[in-house]
Amino acid sequence: MNIISTSIPDLLIIEPQVFTDTRGYFVETYSQVKFADKNLNYSFVQDNQSFSQYGTIRGLHFQTGESAQAKLVRAVSGIVLDVAVDLRPNSPTRGQYIAVELSDKNFRQLLIPRGFAHGFAVLSETAIFAYKCDNNYHKDAEGGIIFSDSTLNIDWQIPKDKQIVADKDLQWPSLEEYLRKL
Repeated sequence: MNIISTSIPDLLIIEPQVFTDTRGYFVETYSQVKFADKNLNYSFVQDNQSFSQYGTIRGLHFQTGESAQAKLVRAVSGIVLDVAVDLRPNSPTRGQYIAVELSDKNFRQLLIPRGFAHGFAVLSETAIFAYKCDNNYHKDAEGGIIFSDSTLNIDWQIPKDKQIVADKDLQWPSLEEYLRKL
């Protein structure tokens, strides 16, 4: 397992080892022992998976308070642009984000600690996206930042006329509005 640091501390790209032969490939996508050996001590309790078509943008979502979640995310099939925004109160990178392409070809995963908003855009015809969470989902703790926030200025790599966004995700506040309420 290769761990790649990003410009935001604790937000890590994970590259699992891929074994290929004439039959195809084998990849271990998660090992608690190997993570612990790298001082990545997470106890994942929930796995989620979504199927989406090209242009879908999901996010930017997070869970608040005691329900905050760390996530280990990956594309099972297709290509996604995965985005994590630092919302941690005392972080020097608060309000900054990382965007990483995850695909069924590069096998990369993004390890997102608690305190981040998360979203992704589907860049391929379709994608299956999977993620592990270290805390269960609670509707009452749901929060979000609008994906089109002008301060963040995220290039989702989807033309505006092709973006598919849930009504719920169009209602989230801007980053500035969210931070003012804290």
